[in-house]
Amino acid sequence: MGLHCGIIGIANSGKTTLFNCISKTKAQTSDYAFSSNKSNIGIINVPDNRLGILERFQPTDKVVPATVNIVDIPGLTKGSGRGEGVGNTFLADIRNADALIHILRCFDNENLPHIDGSVDPVRDIETIDIELQIKDLESVQKKIARMEKLIKTGDKEARKIMEILKIYEEHLENMNNARTAPVKEEDKKHIDDLALLTAKPIMFVCNIDENSINTTNKYVEAVKRALKEQDVKILSIAAELESQISKLSGEDEKKEFLDDYGISEPGVNILIREAYDLLKLQSFFTIGPKEIRAWTIKKGITAPEAAGTIHSDMHRGFIRAEVMKFDDFVELGSEIAVKNAGKFSVEGKNYMVQDGDIVHVRFNV
Repeated sequence: MGLHCGIIGIANSGKTTLFNCISKTKAQTSDYAFSSNKSNIGIINVPDNRLGILERFQPTDKVVPATVNIVDIPGLTKGSGRGEGVGNTFLADIRNADALIHILRCFDNENLPHIDGSVDPVRDIETIDIELQIKDLESVQKKIARMEKLIKTGDKEARKIMEILKIYEEHLENMNNARTAPVKEEDKKHIDDLALLTAKPIMFVCNIDENSINTTNKYVEAVKRALKEQDVKILSIAAELESQISKLSGEDEKKEFLDDYGISEPGVNILIREAYDLLKLQSFFTIGPKEIRAWTIKKGITAPEAAGTIHSDMHRGFIRAEVMKFDDFVELGSEIAVKNAGKFSVEGKNYMVQDGDIVHVRFNV
């Protein structure tokens, strides 16, 4: 599996309901904690209005969207960091994720009991943070023990690494997440091998009831206050309503449903795009009469690397990339018009592909 987000949260927070809204892989939902004993994996299409716009100017047989991988990890609870509840198996699934989506229960429902007896999303954040911090502290301290042995042999690099690890150790012992440790960006490489759980990029999704869609509620406001000092994205989505939307087949029927609730688009569309961005992914396009496709690439990669996502031969035999900007193509209406306007560029191996680039790769093998 390529880069992927892991969906985490307390049991009965609505994780799996949201997962089912956005994934073709449907997972079982339940009102009972620990009802699932495995993570669910889904490959999800990334909503991108630009594909439909491109098709207006280039008729094609099929349109293929970019995709992002998402894993629904069974609910965590107190003691997970010590192997209780779902235990270490699912902590390992979190470790393998490249970014995290934390689903928070922000609604009341007497028929859906909260595992801790009452709804309190701020407490839920703290519960999961503590469990992940426990595992991270364990990982850091194991590496500290290894560095101590190397220092005794006179290893100067080990001494530098030890200084960084000690910062993380103190930070985690004070119940802080690794991502907020006061460490220089260039020094963070010293923990890369640990894949620390609380160092991963994260976003928070408040699962609300339908009455809070166009307003807010006390739970959402509490989350915003608790996280105001952190540079994190917070979304509000009504998972149960999104589940109803996902079951509608026709676009007109969906639009009518959304209009009734004063919503411009399904909340899960926003969630998917934010997850795509959280993973530092972007899309470039290839267009033609047989196919218009959005290709998923990491931000900051070169044209040959991007070409390799189409086919490995294109990376190996890369000659050049012929590039049009999406806005230029749409404004001018055709490749010929873009060329005549002097906005068609020929790029070499050092060109960094930008989001929305329309690319034609020349190669020879």
